[in-house]
Amino acid sequence: MFRSKKGGRASDQSMQEEAPAANPANDRASGGSMWSRLGRSLSKTRAQIAEGIGDLILGERVIDDDVMDELETSLLVADVGIEATERIMVALKDRVSRRELANTKALHQALARELSSLLEPIGQPLEISANRPHVILVVGVNGAGKTTSIGKMARLLKRQGHSVLLAAGDTFRAAAVEQLTAWAEREDVPVIAQGQGADSASVIFDAIASATARGIDVVIADTAGRLQAKAGLMDELAKIKRVMGKQGSGAPHEVLLVLDAGVGQNALSQVREFDKACGVTSLALTKLDGTAKAGVIFAVAEAFPLPVRFIGVGEGADDLQPFRPQDFVDALLEVDAADGSA
Repeated sequence: MFRSKKGGRASDQSMQEEAPAANPANDRASGGSMWSRLGRSLSKTRAQIAEGIGDLILGERVIDDDVMDELETSLLVADVGIEATERIMVALKDRVSRRELANTKALHQALARELSSLLEPIGQPLEISANRPHVILVVGVNGAGKTTSIGKMARLLKRQGHSVLLAAGDTFRAAAVEQLTAWAEREDVPVIAQGQGADSASVIFDAIASATARGIDVVIADTAGRLQAKAGLMDELAKIKRVMGKQGSGAPHEVLLVLDAGVGQNALSQVREFDKACGVTSLALTKLDGTAKAGVIFAVAEAFPLPVRFIGVGEGADDLQPFRPQDFVDALLEVDAADGSA
């Protein structure tokens, strides 16, 4: 079940062919593509926040009740959530009362620090443990982007030097197996699949056995999308997890819940119900480019401080990125990488 603010597992030894680690600071300073895509993907949410607080970002107004009310409203409209917004506003009002913030420019910088502080505990990158294979069970509701995210994760892991096998555990949706197989072919990784209607748990069990025999590093298992309110379907996830455990390797080593950022506050109920069913250990937030509700990540961080492994910033094969809290906040508020100002 859900465990608050867990530490990450010990990182596996680097593979000889592992790609050089990305340097976010250098990427930003040079106008790198990853930083640019993140900025573009958050443009709708950024516009929502900017519209709500008016001159707060551009001007240097005196901080008064109207300014604080505008800021609070803008955070709520961007789906930051009541609890997270209250936490942020209490901290900022305390600093204003102690005269630590001279004007709205200073308030904006303080806001960036509060948002970063809220996200910092969940900024834990995916680490492949010493278990072989390391098994990742991917779950979520219909349309959240699970299968696509799995394909993009396989791409990222291969670039890091890991061998990957995919398990087509979504045997309910007609095109799911074909979609995952297409990703496997594209990324040149093996896939274990059966026909539509096959038992999902059996497919994933066979995939783990195959990966063990082949010496594969990572298995990523797809599952059928299901609404969190459907008890029978959620019970099936618990069965899948039990069957995986019979391999004796401790699988799954990670249960990754994929959330569509566009659902807003409904993401909270999804985390809650999926955690009850299968013990969610980490999150991925997708479709940030298509919503003005990217602020929901702060609401999730406040209620469920689970590690966010990835964010989806577009439809391209390289548009699934490791989540970096500081980059996210800076792109959201258009903070300059050089001096930390807006």
